[in-house]
Amino acid sequence: MRRPPLLSVALFFLLLSGVGPHHFTAVRGAEPKTELKVVTDRPEAIYKAGEAVNFQISLLRDGQPLEDAELHFLLSLDGEKTISEGKLTSQKEPVKVTGSLDKPGFLRCTVTWKTGDKANSTALAGAAVDPLSIPPSLPVPDDFDAFWDEQKKQLATVALAPVLTPIPSPSPDIASFDVQIPCIGPGVSGYYSRPSQAKPKSCPAILYVHGAGVRSSVQGSANGAAKLGRLGLDINAHGIPNGKPDTFYAELANGELKDYRHAGRESRDTSYFRLMYLRLIRALDFLTAQPEWDGKVLVVTGHSQGGGQSIVAAGIDPRVTGFATGVPAMCDHSGEAADRINGWPRLVPRGSDGKPNAKILEASRYVDAMNFATRTKAEAIFSVGFIDTVCPPTSVYAAYNNVSGKKEMVIEPLMGHAAPPKIMEQFNVWIAAHIERVHGRSDAAK
Repeated sequence: MRRPPLLSVALFFLLLSGVGPHHFTAVRGAEPKTELKVVTDRPEAIYKAGEAVNFQISLLRDGQPLEDAELHFLLSLDGEKTISEGKLTSQKEPVKVTGSLDKPGFLRCTVTWKTGDKANSTALAGAAVDPLSIPPSLPVPDDFDAFWDEQKKQLATVALAPVLTPIPSPSPDIASFDVQIPCIGPGVSGYYSRPSQAKPKSCPAILYVHGAGVRSSVQGSANGAAKLGRLGLDINAHGIPNGKPDTFYAELANGELKDYRHAGRESRDTSYFRLMYLRLIRALDFLTAQPEWDGKVLVVTGHSQGGGQSIVAAGIDPRVTGFATGVPAMCDHSGEAADRINGWPRLVPRGSDGKPNAKILEASRYVDAMNFATRTKAEAIFSVGFIDTVCPPTSVYAAYNNVSGKKEMVIEPLMGHAAPPKIMEQFNVWIAAHIERVHGRSDAAK
């Protein structure tokens, strides 16, 4: 059996903006090599409320302990609220900082070595405390469903009239297209591929969605699906043309789409994410309208902003049977209301009084992936990094814990905001197994 292809390399490199490993290695010049490390006393870094969490801190130079260096530590509630801080002196053996939480959440230890020059080193580690009990920061709004039902009605007035333009494919076994689909606001813009000899009702369908930024859709993702006998649609996040020069996307990113993530956030009706989410429905409309779709399997997958979109797609459209969401963004926008960190893009600011902006907070609840998670029964796989400073693990679990269907979490205590090949391969294996499960259930029902 052929191995499933990895998700788009473009999506992988997009996600490398956050802190990476469980311990941070700072290299200060070719010689000598200096490492500041912070690790938890449990490899899995999972604890119960009230248990002591011991963070072990070491400073090494060329692999040997560097003693008598002054270090500064800060314990926080997932980077949001300071619990304690102080000074340490490095020793031959790792020095220890101990903390605990009396309720579910994430304890983060950040350590800084101030060397006296500009090459200060910082390392951090995270510990999960009863993560499966992290509650939503606010309940789902009472009129959440009514609001989105109205958006769907408006979308239904726009005819599904896709324009498919054939484009070169890597193999005669694959038919590839640039596809443009009308929607409310900017339309869906993507690359669509299918097996060229696919029979009617023979192919599962996969929708690939993008992380943050401004770029073209990725043909490789769609082609990878088609190689496995699936329908593949990769859409960019903004409904912009595909295959343009890099300068085209750079101009958009520095111009009309600059800071798009906060555009219109004062109202649920003007939030940039409202139209992004409607494009998800329209993309699913397209896939399910294809005569080759098997009528059974519909999967959405992505990382970061794409991870958030994957949750939303499953919650907004019951046709979705499964979603694979890596380090998802757009979760727990209302975290500030519960004195915890909210997920990317930090949609809700605090005012001069230290309280969340009330107007933006209320609007954010209607575009929060955490709330969409409550509306799906689809199967799911998530990934989470315990030292993710972009999409903090507290926000990821706030969404995960709201999913009622069959689900699993890929836990990476050593990971920041990333989509390493290992996790992408796990997602591909999970998608293949999901397809088999759905087909097995369908066959058994006959």
